[in-house]
Amino acid sequence: MQQPLVAVSTDVRQFDNYTWHAAPRQYLEAAIAGAGVFPVLVPSFGDRLDLDELLSSVDGVMMTGSKSNVHPSLYGGDASEANGPYDPDRDATTLPLIRRAIERGVPLLAICRGIQEMNVALGGSLATEIQEREGSLDHRAPVSDDQDERFAIRQSVSIKPGSCLAGVFGAGEVMVNSVHRQAVDRLGPKLQIEAVATDGTVEAVSVRDSRSFAVGVQWHPEYWVKSDSVSQRVFKAFGDAVRAHAAARAATRAAAE
Repeated sequence: MQQPLVAVSTDVRQFDNYTWHAAPRQYLEAAIAGAGVFPVLVPSFGDRLDLDELLSSVDGVMMTGSKSNVHPSLYGGDASEANGPYDPDRDATTLPLIRRAIERGVPLLAICRGIQEMNVALGGSLATEIQEREGSLDHRAPVSDDQDERFAIRQSVSIKPGSCLAGVFGAGEVMVNSVHRQAVDRLGPKLQIEAVATDGTVEAVSVRDSRSFAVGVQWHPEYWVKSDSVSQRVFKAFGDAVRAHAAARAATRAAAE
């Protein structure tokens, strides 16, 4: 089978006197090498985009991590300089895209900011600066100019028995990286918890009774996808779901001819 197309979210950034819609290379590399799919960047133009047309043309959706945070007004919070930066154009694109992908049964993988977008899109809220909570671990990256050190695999998370990810890893503990200062607070009604850190922080969620793979992880499997088995399994599971969706669509088209 040819590489199926997967829609990938973009950040809106200003540099070189241009406005760019871009995604970090690590996610695109992981999509190709880890999931075996063809990543297609979706510009963040909000309701100017025909999302149904997009979802009729791709077989998966991937939400990337980002330095920016979901705007707090979208979940009843207060915006502040400390909580930023924000990317409202991305929010206006990703939240409806997540909802529509789930409604249509298009496989979805949401990473870091992506799991937060997923929770907000489905009616949940976010906790900010979680390292300041009593009893919380510091989930932020170590202070370093070395990206390998910042994204080092250093945190244990517990996979819920019977969950979607238990089918990927088995129930029990796996080691992941941790590079975040926000997390799921109030869980969206359609979501269920897949994994938690030792301090109870939600580290993965899935859509309850989803028609396809629809998982969000708070860690960064894209960074070590070429060398870490846990990271590889996340992308393989997503890629397998994308190919199954592509095959089902092909069969439907063939039956209609």
